[in-house]
This record gives sequence, C-alpha cells and structure tokens, in this order.
Amino acid sequence: MHMSRGSRTAIVAACATALLATSACGNDQPEEANTQQVRLYGTDGNMNNSYPDELADRAELVNGMKGTTPLTPLPEDFKKRLLSVDPELNGFLYAAESYDAVVISALAAQLAGTTDPAAIAKQIVGVTNGGTRCTTVSQCLRLARNGQDIEYRSVSITRAGFTDAGEPATASYATQHFDGQQLNDAKSEFVGAGDESAASTKAPPKGRKQSVAPSSDAPLVLGGLLPKTGDLALAYPPLGAGAALAIKEINAAGGVLGEDVVWIDGDDGTNPTVAKATVASHIDAGVHVIIGAGASGISAAVLPDVVEAGLVLFSPSNTAASLTTADDEGFYFRTAPPDGLQGRALADVILRDGPQKIAIVARKDSYGEGLQDIVRAELERAGFGGDKVKLLGYEPGEGTEPPPINFSDGARQIKAFGADAVLIIGFSESAEVIRALADAKVPLAALAR
Repeated sequence: MHMSRGSRTAIVAACATALLATSACGNDQPEEANTQQVRLYGTDGNMNNSYPDELADRAELVNGMKGTTPLTPLPEDFKKRLLSVDPELNGFLYAAESYDAVVISALAAQLAGTTDPAAIAKQIVGVTNGGTRCTTVSQCLRLARNGQDIEYRSVSITRAGFTDAGEPATASYATQHFDGQQLNDAKSEFVGAGDESAASTKAPPKGRKQSVAPSSDAPLVLGGLLPKTGDLALAYPPLGAGAALAIKEINAAGGVLGEDVVWIDGDDGTNPTVAKATVASHIDAGVHVIIGAGASGISAAVLPDVVEAGLVLFSPSNTAASLTTADDEGFYFRTAPPDGLQGRALADVILRDGPQKIAIVARKDSYGEGLQDIVRAELERAGFGGDKVKLLGYEPGEGTEPPPINFSDGARQIKAFGADAVLIIGFSESAEVIRALADAKVPLAALAR
C-alpha cells in the first residue's frame, strides 16, 4: 500500500508516543516480513555516512540497516554555515549539539562576568530557561552583555531547556536508513521525546552588565576534547565543524567579556589514556571549559580530573544515562539527551518490523551496556522479553591502535539463536560485528537485496 510521507511520519510519531508513555506498538503487518532474513539496526554511534567505510569492500552489508540518532531537523542555512567551515562534511550528527555547547558556554561566561569556571557552571542551566528568549548568537550576546536573563533556543535546544542535572529535558530523534552505502535523508522520520516540565525552574545568579573595558580575566579559553582518533573518529567531522562554527560566530559578534574566545584543540582518542593527557594539557594551558568528550565512557574516565581542577566539562555527544547522576559537583553538562529517551525510540523502530527474536550486541562500556539494558527493558515493557531476546557484548580494545575485535563466536551464537533482528550498539569498531555475521553465514537482509 502506498503511503504519503506525511501519513507515514504521523504514524511513526503516534507509535513512538505510545511507546514512550506505556509500551511499544507495532504494525499488524511487518514491513517486508521475511523470517529467513536478518535485519540490522544501529544507533548514534554507527548510523552515519562514514560507517560503511569501516567495512571496506563489504560496505554493501549495511544496505537496509536502520536505527535512531538524536537529531533535530536542521535548517538548510545552518548546514550551509557548517559547510563554510568544513566543505568536506558529509554528515551532521551532533554538529548542532557541538555548536550549542560552545555557544551556551560563551553566554554563561558573559552573564557571569568572569571566566571563572565555577561561576560559568552556575549560569549554564539558566541560560536555557526562563529569561528573554533569543535565537542567534549576536542577539543572545547583546542581551547577556546588558546582564539580562536569557532563554537560549537554537538548532538542538528547541522545545525546552536543561534539567537541574544539566542536560536536555526534551529531545528529537531521527529514524535513519541506509540505502546502499549512504543514509537516505528522504526516509528520515523525526520523533520528539522527553518532558518539557522537567526543565529547571531554578533562577541562576543575576547576570553582570559588561563594563566598557574588557574583563581582567578575559579571554574565555575553551579546550576541545573530541574524538579526532580512535573508534569514534568517524563522528569527529561534524563535532569539530559545529564547534568551529560557534567560535567563528561568537567572535564575529564581538566575543565574550570584550575579547575573542580562544579555542585550544584537543583529542580524546576514544581512549581514557589519551583523553587524560589532553585534559592535563588543557589544565596547564589555562582552559576554562572543556568541550567533550565524545564518548560517554571517556567523559566518565576524565571527569574526576576535571572536577579536581575546577573546570567545566561540557559534552555535545554523551548519552549514557549513568552520567545524569555522576558525581560531578556541578561541573558536568551535555547537550545530547540521555539514552533513556533514545532506548524507547529505538525499541519502537525494531518492533515495528515484527521480529520474532532479537539479539542486542553492545560494546562493553557505559554507553554500550547502558543503552543495551535500556532497550532490553523497553522491549520487556512491550511484552517482548525472556527467550526472545539475547544479549551479547564485546571488548572494544585498548590502546591508541587497538586490533580489530573478534566477534566470530558471538556471530555463531546469534545464528544458533535464530535472531531475525540484530541491534548493534557501538562505534566504528562495531563494523566487525557485521563482518562476523556475514562470515558465519547469517542470512543478512542486505545480501538478499
């Protein structure tokens, strides 16, 4: 039956809303039902256009793979501005969140009237709630320089601001599809999640009106802690572009506290050792706010060092639910929504295809195992649990150049289990899971197309 895009989107939204409120819903007729084929599903760690490159000459195996990512429909103007700083950009995942993390940090410093990280931290949640609404860098900075309370809304912060925990109260998720070896944007469907009433109502400290002379402790120094290398390096281009665009536009609008904001680049390596070394370097360089890390597990690893140094850690892409209650002494924030919201949307995407058995494969870290547990719980809420779901994991490897993971035994277990849906939660290294499934003669749907 032919269905218009508008009708299809409405059905998806209604189905996801029902799942978020109670339990999952599904079509009576599974989409392209064929119990002999195994469908692949992914998450924000691997649903991007760089992922097929990890499979090299077997990139066709991602054909038909679908999954969810935290993603807001991005205005064309914003995409053009991103491309102006990185013309080679081929995806936009977390670019908006990176942009907003930098802008919110700058606005918080301007309102605080100082680059003291503790004072900046006290302003961050308030920047997104309760004041005069503003939607551009220049407009918001102008209000902040007058000491006026603001409510920042932009590309990723659209419906509600931050919770008391320093993370988004609401989110938007996209269901994305690989057609061939590229994501088909025409098939992307967006669903809102979260609760606007969860946004903080606490008043921040009163903003300081900027004097004519630059502040004595300017400039504001931001340090990057983004995955330029390692398993999450495929996500770096949009993260880096978002941060670079924000710095460019903040400084074009007059900077913060009378001076241009300074950016010091840094790599988290998707590796705790690399990330800790970068944090130490930023501390020595006088950084006030660290933008990162890319992966939740890396932020968890460096957070004690950041807190001890009294700096702000602000991630554009951490989603592990465990970070909501991390012992951060008020210094950790994120523009990416926690996985409790993504897990519900992801469970619905899988259930709409009418699977009989589901295998969930996750990298063994706070992101992978946390999201795996959330999806499992959501499936159980929908009455899909017990012997219908199999959980597997893999060690992502250690060191700056870890060897490829070996998932051959896990692939054989999935084949013996008889799963017709496999959710893969990981980063670039998770491509080896797909390769192992194909080598084990698991009848992947991509091979039947």
